[in-house]
Amino acid sequence: ETVDPLAGSYYVETLTNEIEKQALEYIEKIDKLGGVTQAIEKGFIQQEIQNSAYKYQKDIEEGKRVVVGLNKFKIKEESPKGLLRVNPEVGRRQVEELKKLKEQRDKHKVKENLKLLEKAAKTDANLMPLILDCVKSYATLGEICDVLRSIFGEYKESVKL
Repeated sequence: ETVDPLAGSYYVETLTNEIEKQALEYIEKIDKLGGVTQAIEKGFIQQEIQNSAYKYQKDIEEGKRVVVGLNKFKIKEESPKGLLRVNPEVGRRQVEELKKLKEQRDKHKVKENLKLLEKAAKTDANLMPLILDCVKSYATLGEICDVLRSIFGEYKESVKL
């Protein structure tokens, strides 16, 4: 049985080499900007994503890129009419469930795990196991994010026009 039927294919090797060449050129471009962090702060990464998304959407709209069900082989079905109305009862019920969860969980364990996460966040430790411990003790996503936000702050993107 052949492990890789395309192994040694000149065409595939050429494509692979071309992708590698372009990737290395792109990495070099980012390095010249001072690395990924500097590239983000200068708006380069965001601009590249915007340009790529624009080209992708334009190619779909012009039919240069086929998306089955969107611009090719569409199924004729009636569009939904009107706005989606969410029953406010759903939100109220969710808030009640959250209150009940907070009352029934081991508050001491939650507090302890959040403190351990906070302490570790001040170091270069892997935070994932500690985040999982917080989740297992029923700490909410908001509580976990509040701890991390208190240490790392919030990223404020500089707008580049």
